[in-house]
Amino acid sequence: MTSTHTKSAGSLLVIAAHPDDEVLGCGATVHKKTTQGWEAHLVIMTGGITGRLANPAELSEADRVARDHLQQDLKRVSEVIGFHSVTTFDFPDNRMDTVSRMDLSHALRGVIEKVRPSLVFTHHPGDYNWDHTQTFDAVMMAARVNPPEFTPAEIRTFEVLSSTERAWQAPSRAFLPNHYEEVGASIDRKKLALTYYRSEYRNYPHARSIEGVEYQARLRGIEAGVQYAEAFHIIRKIEV
Repeated sequence: MTSTHTKSAGSLLVIAAHPDDEVLGCGATVHKKTTQGWEAHLVIMTGGITGRLANPAELSEADRVARDHLQQDLKRVSEVIGFHSVTTFDFPDNRMDTVSRMDLSHALRGVIEKVRPSLVFTHHPGDYNWDHTQTFDAVMMAARVNPPEFTPAEIRTFEVLSSTERAWQAPSRAFLPNHYEEVGASIDRKKLALTYYRSEYRNYPHARSIEGVEYQARLRGIEAGVQYAEAFHIIRKIEV
């Protein structure tokens, strides 16, 4: 994919555990920023699908087809949102806790060095899905402040419908936003992108539905005094 902008307003990187997390977490914000001239890049840590199997080594033909379809959907969605590049790793889906976090962080460090993003979006560490926690930990290692190495100036975590709200809502784990992006002009693009994920989209009252996206964006909008918003927690922001 190539950028339609002759000059970038900045470079951002979304690091997500599974295909669809990027849309649910920050799809409207990313699309908004691409229309403002930002160059957006995406990393997906796993291929998805196999985490639903008791034995991921025993893929049926239907499972292989579903996995291929998910990759096709990811490509289509990345075009809808406006990602300039997509990097996919093949870490074990919903079994990332079996991989060393250092191995995960080394994989991410290469992308960060290449993209050199000023802004990074990734998962809230208190999510129900442990792949999200592993991804967060790896991002914090890969994007650590370690002069003279490159360091992203800002890291934000996002919430993911069907994971963040399912987590145990203890004070130490709850998602507590401290930054809001108004997304009235891009919320429909987020809804459209979600429907393209054929194996992930669900009908209401499942959280991964058009209605789920609509209600969450309106709730966050109420909190921010706008019609629609996406919420984030700023982990680090360096201003010079």
